[in-house]
Amino acid sequence: MPKINVYLPDDLAEAVKEAGVPVSAVCQRALEQAVRRITAIRQTALTDLDLDQATGSLAYMTARTRAVLKLAVERARADGSPAVGTGHLLGGMLAEGTNLALHVLRAIEIEPRAVERLLAGQPAAEGDDPAGDDGLRLSSAAAAALEFAVTEATSLGHNYIGCEHLLLGLATEPDGIAGRVLRPLGAEPRPVRRAVVAALAGYVHLRAQTQNGANAGDGDTGGDTGGTAGAAQPPAAPAALVAALRTELRPLAERIERLERHAGLPAED
Repeated sequence: MPKINVYLPDDLAEAVKEAGVPVSAVCQRALEQAVRRITAIRQTALTDLDLDQATGSLAYMTARTRAVLKLAVERARADGSPAVGTGHLLGGMLAEGTNLALHVLRAIEIEPRAVERLLAGQPAAEGDDPAGDDGLRLSSAAAAALEFAVTEATSLGHNYIGCEHLLLGLATEPDGIAGRVLRPLGAEPRPVRRAVVAALAGYVHLRAQTQNGANAGDGDTGGDTGGTAGAAQPPAAPAALVAALRTELRPLAERIERLERHAGLPAED
């Protein structure tokens, strides 16, 4: 049976050993789930989906993530693009306007309007694979970005795909338009990942303070039924949320930086 190495931070590795967690079984189950989701992403014609419903290959996606996909399809059609690219996904995220990913960008001091301006100067197409005969599909780069989003969600222990995971996927994917827009602004995978973790902690903190509703955020923060039901809780005030994120993010970033130095990872510019 082939082996796959799994690398963990030192403190997590020690905790796993101490707790006696069955790493092989846990990883196998997580990988099986990820493979099923990724296979569904690759094989799906977006024009055949009811993007308003959390069914089939969309079952793990939150209401706002599905809304972003719907907006991305509309943008691709308006551009006359042969496929939905990463630029369309990023544009859909910006146009949706209320998702957690935008709060994450603000928390790392990137204004969505700046992203929108840079995106507007990019070509509509990525030189992607044409749509299949049976409908509009994701470009190669967009499919890879969604695969990264699934991987990020799984690594964070989340059973849903939210806009924050999609932002991570777009920032991580190396070849698409979205990554070329996001990374020069400072939305590199590592700081975005830190901000996502802090964002979830920030929502928990705000919810505890305000006692507003039983579900977190926009359904992109877990805590509800798989994050796919599209919780109707009113979104937190952006200024309060961003302040909470930055408060939560600071000690987390310092701790991660210490671990990275210990592991010998190069510092980011």
